[in-house]
Amino acid sequence: MIKKLDTLIIKAFVGPFFATFFIALFVLVMQFFWLYIDDLVGKGLDIGTLAHLTGLVAINWVPLALPLALLLSSIMTFGNLGESFELIAIKSAGIPLLRFMQPLFIVSVFIAGISFLFANNIMPVAVLKLNTLKYDIIVAKPAFDIKEGVFYDKIEGYVIKIGRKSKDGNTIKDVIIYEKNYGLQDYSLVAESGVMKVAPGNKLEFDLKNGWRYEEKGNRLTTNTQFTRVGFKEYKKILDLSSFQMSKTSDSAFRDNYKMLSVRQLSKTIDSLKNTASLFEKRAQNEVSIYFTFPKYADTGLNKIDPKSLPVVKSTDDLIPDSAKTLVRDRAQTQVSSARANIDLIATDYDTKQKDIKYHEIELQRKFTLAFACVILFLIGAPLGSIIRKGGLGTPLVFAVIFFVLFHLLNTFGEKFVRGGVMSAFTGMWLSTFVLIPISFFLTYKAMKDSQLFNQEYYYRSFKRLRIILSNFKNKRITT
Repeated sequence: MIKKLDTLIIKAFVGPFFATFFIALFVLVMQFFWLYIDDLVGKGLDIGTLAHLTGLVAINWVPLALPLALLLSSIMTFGNLGESFELIAIKSAGIPLLRFMQPLFIVSVFIAGISFLFANNIMPVAVLKLNTLKYDIIVAKPAFDIKEGVFYDKIEGYVIKIGRKSKDGNTIKDVIIYEKNYGLQDYSLVAESGVMKVAPGNKLEFDLKNGWRYEEKGNRLTTNTQFTRVGFKEYKKILDLSSFQMSKTSDSAFRDNYKMLSVRQLSKTIDSLKNTASLFEKRAQNEVSIYFTFPKYADTGLNKIDPKSLPVVKSTDDLIPDSAKTLVRDRAQTQVSSARANIDLIATDYDTKQKDIKYHEIELQRKFTLAFACVILFLIGAPLGSIIRKGGLGTPLVFAVIFFVLFHLLNTFGEKFVRGGVMSAFTGMWLSTFVLIPISFFLTYKAMKDSQLFNQEYYYRSFKRLRIILSNFKNKRITT
């Protein structure tokens, strides 16, 4: 049954948790936009596309935002309880720290399970769609925008220059349009004024007035060409803007990436890759042996020869006639060079396959480590909050940032160690857990003993006592 104490602690935890979760998620999403701001600006993205992109990015960061939110909210919850002396009242009633940590520990385990299910089932689909949308945005052309006095060449087959534009952006003056036909000379239109507007069907329409059209026809290799100049009072020119529309790539183009796979799919893929890697030994044997003569005699049943019965020679040159030495050396050099080239190619393929296996193993372990991090960071945050006894966002945020940065750095270092072959995937990806578990046990022990670990006054008094002891020792030595 849920006790009143459990209800009190859970209610005190829920508000800070949701607040810190959305703050952490917002910061992580902004980090993505800061990274890709150059690829997003100027693409003319509509509100719907931006909202879709933001939602996919937010889903991608949820498994990392949950541990951070648990760490910060647990410090705030127990810090608030300690600052209002509720922790002292609970302890004075004979209830140990581990007992009133119990309800939030169960909540953190529940959140860890949600984090794993999210990372395993929802996140692969979201990452697939995010990568597809991100690719479409990056390769899309900048939004259509012709500035005054600047040659604009983003429309395929045309270069446009506008001398002046009215405030409404439609009425234009001193218009020049070059049409690239890859012939003798680009066709060109020159007009004093006109109206520019986007027509239905994603077309750009120019209604030009008082101008000339120039074109030249004929063979490039002769000077006997036909030059035509046509004057006009009104002329309509329509350009196609379909190339500025953002194309939609199929999701199947990215579905084989290791980040788009669930635990079951990752395990199956890793097994397949390892089975493929075991075939490289046989491949090397078959592709290298063809360059040498002696392997084909390995299983022919020849009689064994006693090495002692063979004549002693100082060098293989003593066994080869002088007339054949050059031929033998050239042939040996050619065979060894060809075999080495094949071995290098096989080794490159093998290294690529091993890296692919490591990336899949890293992603497999990541799904478990981020979920388990929810529990570990709670076990750090709860005793830490009861020790510092400070609520709000000030002191708790400082300690939360310190421990989360430590957690993130250990995760990053561990992943780099795995990619570099220094550690196995299990050891590298669980490195942060191996380091933080002892810290959580130490903080819990200190909190149970009402330690003054983060009390400034305690360190000030200790330093003052030490200074008095050193002063007395110094005076005694001088007297002696």
